[in-house]
Amino acid sequence: MNKLIIRWAINAVAIYVATLLPGIHLESGDWLAFVWLALIFGLLNALVRPLLVLLTCPFILLTLGLGTLVLNTVMLYLTQWVAQLFDISFKLDSFGWAFLGALVISIVSVLLSIFFKDELQGKRKRRKIR
Repeated sequence: MNKLIIRWAINAVAIYVATLLPGIHLESGDWLAFVWLALIFGLLNALVRPLLVLLTCPFILLTLGLGTLVLNTVMLYLTQWVAQLFDISFKLDSFGWAFLGALVISIVSVLLSIFFKDELQGKRKRRKIR
């Protein structure tokens, strides 16, 4: 359960950093909107993204993995669509801003995941070698 909360917080912080870009807007700037948006983003990444990766596997292989950046952009657009269904005013101005936002979210998520690596993997008991 602790891993889920940490991953959720990482997504919320990453989305917050992405909304600092001028082309990505979250009208309601309170922390609760970021929490809900992180939940939507996380659920879509857990449920829809594996299917999209499977369907776009030849494209990803052809572009030597750079196609995952386009896939992340599509996931951000999908997050925008679902957020609007729940009256969360998350808006992307253009594909370029969405691409840059997806890149920022990926970088911030990786950096924070490295920082919280022990908490996400579970603390291992270390044996003392004598």
